[in-house]
Amino acid sequence: MFFAGETQHESQPGCNVVSLPRRQSPRRISIISTYAPRKCGLATFAADVVEQVGRYFDYVTFDIWAMTRGRGESGAGVREIVADDRESYRAAASDINAAATDAVWLQHEFGIYGGPDGEMVIDLVDRIAAPLIVTFHTVLENPSDNQRRIIDHLVARASRIMVMSPLSRERLMSRHHAPSEIIDVIEHGAPDRPFGREAIFKAKQDLRDRPVLTTFGLLGRGKGLETVIEALPAILKAHPDVCYRIVGATHPNLVACEGEAYRDELKMLAQGLGVAHAIEWENRFLDTDELLDQLEACDIYLTPYPNLQQSTSGTLSYAVALGKAVVSTPYIHARELLADGTGVLIEPQSVSGIAEAVCALLANPDLLAAQKRRAYERGRLTIWPRFADAVELMIERTVARPLSKVATAQPSFDAVRRMSDSTGILQHAIGTIPDRRHGYCLDDAVRALMLVNVTTAIGRGEQVDRSMVLASFIQHAWNADLGRFRNFMSFERQWLEERGSDDSNGRALWALAHTAVHNPDAHVRDWAIRLYDEVLDHIASLDSPRTLAFIILACTTMLGHRPAHGPSLQAAQRGAGILAHLLEQSRRPDWTWFEAVLAYDNPRMPQALILAGHALGRADWLATGFDTLRWICERQTAAAGHFRPIGSEGFGIPYSHMPFDQQPVEAQAALDACASAYAIDGGQHWRDHGLAAWKWFFGANDRGEPLADPVSGLCRDGINPRGANLNCGAESILAFQLGYHSVIALVPDLDQHSGDAVDENNKQAARTIAYP
Repeated sequence: MFFAGETQHESQPGCNVVSLPRRQSPRRISIISTYAPRKCGLATFAADVVEQVGRYFDYVTFDIWAMTRGRGESGAGVREIVADDRESYRAAASDINAAATDAVWLQHEFGIYGGPDGEMVIDLVDRIAAPLIVTFHTVLENPSDNQRRIIDHLVARASRIMVMSPLSRERLMSRHHAPSEIIDVIEHGAPDRPFGREAIFKAKQDLRDRPVLTTFGLLGRGKGLETVIEALPAILKAHPDVCYRIVGATHPNLVACEGEAYRDELKMLAQGLGVAHAIEWENRFLDTDELLDQLEACDIYLTPYPNLQQSTSGTLSYAVALGKAVVSTPYIHARELLADGTGVLIEPQSVSGIAEAVCALLANPDLLAAQKRRAYERGRLTIWPRFADAVELMIERTVARPLSKVATAQPSFDAVRRMSDSTGILQHAIGTIPDRRHGYCLDDAVRALMLVNVTTAIGRGEQVDRSMVLASFIQHAWNADLGRFRNFMSFERQWLEERGSDDSNGRALWALAHTAVHNPDAHVRDWAIRLYDEVLDHIASLDSPRTLAFIILACTTMLGHRPAHGPSLQAAQRGAGILAHLLEQSRRPDWTWFEAVLAYDNPRMPQALILAGHALGRADWLATGFDTLRWICERQTAAAGHFRPIGSEGFGIPYSHMPFDQQPVEAQAALDACASAYAIDGGQHWRDHGLAAWKWFFGANDRGEPLADPVSGLCRDGINPRGANLNCGAESILAFQLGYHSVIALVPDLDQHSGDAVDENNKQAARTIAYP
């Protein structure tokens, strides 16, 4: 099956270069990280990203969201998320969703987000509608159960993942089930400076021609500096003029716990070994330019980290790009960056290993020079222009694609045929293959009957035949003993319950009324009227909000055919009165709705009040229906203007809504409600919102994914955080096909949006959906 707008790009596993046409459309990216002036490596990285990507691709702009310990820590133009304030994450997500951002880029590291293992980040990512890029700066070999849960969740929400090493990529795939095709390996960026300027920068720092060893970074236990200090006696014995420079402030978290105790311990160790005179301490956090000047004065860069799980080291990337000989323990980043002789790897906590490696390099100037040259050449792969190019490509692969062509032709009925059999219509599919395991349900049967009532995609004979099958299913679902419909039936034709949900009963009543008015066969119409009268007597007393809406839709449809039908009048009046009362009970300044929660089929309640107000001459109900429909339309419109239905993950969360999963039935409900409103008051805003809901099927959505294919009549099951749900179940197919009739009723000139002709018979059939 082909869905319009699909493209495929060839790449090899682990490759971060893909041939894609470069665009220069403006891109707005929200980046979430610690940020300057906070003093940590992640903050420096994020600042470098903003500066360097903006330098080489000026059409990419960043909204900066800085993780802070309290309000007011960040500079001008930077928004803040307070790490230990759960509401701060939710407010940030709301603001990001309102900003028409093209993608959100989350920098993940354990220790910067609130809650155990930083689990509050979940509150943020679950509420973000834009495509999510996650950079995992550390991928642990043996995470705790909670750490694993958090990483698994972030992987599931991510549209794209960035890591800085192939090993991290492999761990995410093997241990966290990350799809290989969404992972980009982009090495840590580094500066592009000329090679071999040690003498110049040594002179600036009054180091003359002394051999200079350097370790840079926030000072903390676990950096392995004791090992280097313990190796200095052997190094100084062979090269007495060596200077070891330890550059960087003590980590703020360590200072908060114990002040400068660790630095003092190192100084005492050096004093006891008689090497204090050979060590220079630079106890401050350096900005990037000064850091690079300090590194340029270095001959040998040392990273003696005992923790071999460290995935990235920005300073290591800097040192290699500047052409420094490197002696390092084989932690993940060092093992990959220093492979093939780029650097020298030694065992962790090996005093002799460090001493021997340093002395060998200093004793042989040609060897030292060759080591520097190899490092510099390797660094050309990571310089900022290369990094920025890879990031821009990653962004382009992540952001939503342009809208595919909007269909105006009536969808093929083939998809409905293939989901149907002599019993009814199967509920679910695996891909496009009907899945017999889940059998049938009343909800889909009544939707299918409503489609058969109005479609012109099939001939009269097939229309009658399919009406008979679906009517038979609905008749069999009616449990007269309980006065309720059953809903779920197994593939073996065994009912799985005696009483279906209230909503399925209300929806069935609506389908009966619709069939009584619009089915082309007189015998089917007579059957529908008889069963409608029987059912209404039993379910008119139900009072859940959506059930009431379906009952009202049924009754107002029937009143168009039987204006004086007393039971329909009474049920419509009762239902509309209860909905109006619920609104008054739940309304608050920022919440014009019938309940404290949003769930599925939300526009049905305003639609019901609009039709009841019009049919019964109640201007107050009509006004309330318009008011609440405008409110829900606003909630279902993204900042960029496209349709964003209430996501199923948010069903039942008080005074809130979530962006995923987005389902076709929500777009159909919006289309139907807007068509009903437009038929009564002709407001252009109803046309605009309804057309946005229709375009949602064709890629005008949060992932730029086309869901519907009019040639086959198929429709995918919705949009999730990573893209389209590839299954094509009955509910989705029917929502798409019924939505077509609503959009033609709402926008009769839809053909002007694409240049295609819309058949006049389809327009006429569609009017029965818009205004029964």
